[in-house]
Amino acid sequence: MALAGSGSSLSISAPLDDAAGWSKVIAFGTDAYYTSPCQRVRIANPVESHYGGWTITFAEDALGVPDWIATFDRDTPAEVVSAFTTTLVEGLGNTFRDRLQGGKHFAPSSPAALLSERDWQPADRQPGAHYQLSPDGHAAYRIRIGRLHEYDELMDPELSTWRLSGGPDPLTAPAWQAYFSTSTPQHLVAASAMALADRAPVSRSADSIPELHLPLITVQHATASAPQRPRTAAALARSTRVPRTPDGASPAAPAQAACSSPPRRQR
Repeated sequence: MALAGSGSSLSISAPLDDAAGWSKVIAFGTDAYYTSPCQRVRIANPVESHYGGWTITFAEDALGVPDWIATFDRDTPAEVVSAFTTTLVEGLGNTFRDRLQGGKHFAPSSPAALLSERDWQPADRQPGAHYQLSPDGHAAYRIRIGRLHEYDELMDPELSTWRLSGGPDPLTAPAWQAYFSTSTPQHLVAASAMALADRAPVSRSADSIPELHLPLITVQHATASAPQRPRTAAALARSTRVPRTPDGASPAAPAQAACSSPPRRQR
């Protein structure tokens, strides 16, 4: 997934379009803006903004400054964004109480601990941050060390406490990045992290896979027995550093593909 390209945004927009009570506005024929029924969550997909992609904000006071912000740039895999927004929509009705301590979906482990359970290893220490790398070395999780003023994070995603990234060099030259400010609920960050840690193949249009990534992945073209839209392929990141399974098995078959004004600012 980390190397397969952004994929279709339908997996992100469809759950939002189907969410009860959410409003949607299309601006300039391309930009989509969603607002939750409680007016506290705003989601924007402004195509021509600096970062592109998707920006999500939450404000306890619907007219106040956001309490937290998540920014997914235009090249972030759709599965990573969709995991975040789907979990957000599902838990917003009771303000995530089911995910808090004592709730039926509470998970005490942090995103870092969950990734560690999936064999993500600490990277060489770099000043001011702690990094974990995926087993193939093509996805990374960063935790910024030290206190940062929350308003700085709201103004500049690159100053955010948490970051997911991917690409041939996800630490210093990532192909895509997803940022989460300090107060973002950890279960939402964990949802995106677990989606990224999934090693299953993902479906992509063949011509949408970044050319520089092709030597690092296996591409299986769609077969007649599995109807998909034209020129669809499944891309699976497989670094040469990833050991083969003991029985030499081949990769799995590709999968088929609550709570209104515009957001505070385009990012």
